[in-house]
Amino acid sequence: MSHNDTIVAQATPPGRGGVGILRISGLNAKEVAQAVLGKLPKPRYADYLPFKDVDGSALDQGIALWFPGPNSFTGEDVLELQGHGGPVILDLLLKRILTLPGVRIARPGEFSERAFLNDKLDLAQAEAIADLIDASSEQAARSALNSLQGAFSARVNRLVEALTHLRIYVEAAIDFPDEEIDFLSDGKIEAQLNGVIADLDAVRTEARQGSLLREGMKVVIAGRPNAGKSSLLNALAGREAAIVTDIAGTTRDVLREHIHIDGMPLHIIDTAGLRDASDEVERIGIERAWKEIEQADRVLFMVDGTTTDAVDPADIWPDFIARLPKKSTDYRGT
Repeated sequence: MSHNDTIVAQATPPGRGGVGILRISGLNAKEVAQAVLGKLPKPRYADYLPFKDVDGSALDQGIALWFPGPNSFTGEDVLELQGHGGPVILDLLLKRILTLPGVRIARPGEFSERAFLNDKLDLAQAEAIADLIDASSEQAARSALNSLQGAFSARVNRLVEALTHLRIYVEAAIDFPDEEIDFLSDGKIEAQLNGVIADLDAVRTEARQGSLLREGMKVVIAGRPNAGKSSLLNALAGREAAIVTDIAGTTRDVLREHIHIDGMPLHIIDTAGLRDASDEVERIGIERAWKEIEQADRVLFMVDGTTTDAVDPADIWPDFIARLPKKSTDYRGT
């Protein structure tokens, strides 16, 4: 679709509310203001005005905000209409705006897309908007806001500058091999390269942390039957999510609970006890347990403390540790 047309969308969630907002961006936003408001509001001032229909009758009244480009979120002319939050009123106003030439409904994310294309946001900031809206915890929201304010982009830009600086030294050594100055013998270059590598590792770690904050960490509770897996799930969930009995093999299917601990969203998964089972249903449950273990971010290995004094998982059940995916073999006993 063309970015030369004008887009409109409801900026507030659907449903009833005290305030409902429509946002318009594009070349014809000024014409929309003239048609609906009867005038062009003063830039960046709140103007209380009636919102008019085609025949001049009032559809609603509220606050109009005018942001001429390029000093706006999208970099284009932007008009914001803040009226009452009734679905019927907003629908009438939206239909009125769509009767005007060159105006269409915005695609999902198109306001942010236009801001990106007009260099008002970089890609990391555009993605941070969606992360901030979808944040499921306070920590995730703060992390997204930090990226939206440009912290992540600034770190990447500093890395690019450092790499460019190193490239200049390397190319100088290649282009002028006969010069008396040895550009690469200085230990400072190696130190700078090691610094860049360390910074790259830190950025990668933070990106992984950000992914976990957005999507949550998948934690699988695994162990032999009657090790206390379902009891732990119930304790974490704060309710009787799983049936708990003294009968080995009570849990046969995968049980999932979603919780937050210290701002981290966790997908806790209780699985069937791992053993050689003759019962077909239990055997299928054990197969599903191993599939969940293979896809887990972390595996919580449960052990009945009355059956062993060992604390190292490799000593308690070496066959289990040997079967774990390589990404899960950085384990520790507690």
